[in-house]
Amino acid sequence: MDIDQLRTFDRVARDGSFTRAAARLNVTQATVSMRIQALENAIGAQLFVRGRQIRLTDQGLSFLPYCRRMLGVLQEARETLKRAERGRVAVGSLATLIMPTINRALVRFQKQNPEMDVIIREGRHTQISAMLHEREVDLAVMCWPNLDPLLTQAEPLLIIREDAPLVAAPDVAAAIGSKPSISRVLEASPRFLTLNWWQIAPPAAASMALAASSRVELPTAPGRSLALSGQGTGFFVRSSVEDALADGRLVEIVPHDLDPLFRDVALVVQNRQALEQPGLLSFAREVASDARNLGRVLRDDLANFASD
Repeated sequence: MDIDQLRTFDRVARDGSFTRAAARLNVTQATVSMRIQALENAIGAQLFVRGRQIRLTDQGLSFLPYCRRMLGVLQEARETLKRAERGRVAVGSLATLIMPTINRALVRFQKQNPEMDVIIREGRHTQISAMLHEREVDLAVMCWPNLDPLLTQAEPLLIIREDAPLVAAPDVAAAIGSKPSISRVLEASPRFLTLNWWQIAPPAAASMALAASSRVELPTAPGRSLALSGQGTGFFVRSSVEDALADGRLVEIVPHDLDPLFRDVALVVQNRQALEQPGLLSFAREVASDARNLGRVLRDDLANFASD
């Protein structure tokens, strides 16, 4: 059994004719007949009923989807090899950091490397950690320090500390008052929003969630919607609410008995040798240039690497 036999079988099945299949494949009708006969001998079954009209036998009908699956896998393999020749960069990021760190970096990188494939995947921290461990991605934007036991060898290239302000809609903030206590925040808020920015929630945020009379645990987008509509108060990393704070749709609340909260995030590779992969260091630098705007830089090793 070989690929020419499989292609010929698929073509005859589509055209219902050895003659038309031969014309499509640019071979003689005798070649089509020989290929089909050889394939039937190889699998030990008759695939077509020959006559004035050509039709598939029951065995042919059963074999056809497997034939097409094999042809599909071969095509995928060829496309993969073509992509490998062009180059490929796969990046995994926390969903909340796609917009502030990946979007503009991707546009700049693709302008400089138009032939290179880029794959962007998003998820929660544990999902990104698993992608990096399984080498589904080459570069990751994730929480730091990494506490996932699967990913013991991860190397941070850049670590950023982003603050996580407590925010609410203007009317809720007015009801809470200026420089309130934590208890006043919880008393005046319709509900406390738990958004799980951290691998492990800071004790202060966990305590507020437990003390709240009503709380909702939810992803970023619906949490932001509740906050904007005056239905809740919660800690958001600044990049997710910066625009709403700037135009007054949300207000930052600073309880006098609460220390500021923050989240550390890192640009991570499985190991430093991964940066030898074509394009990866360039993409990492593009991501880092935007990620540095998120907050205070705690570590920045990218300057130590020569350009790829």
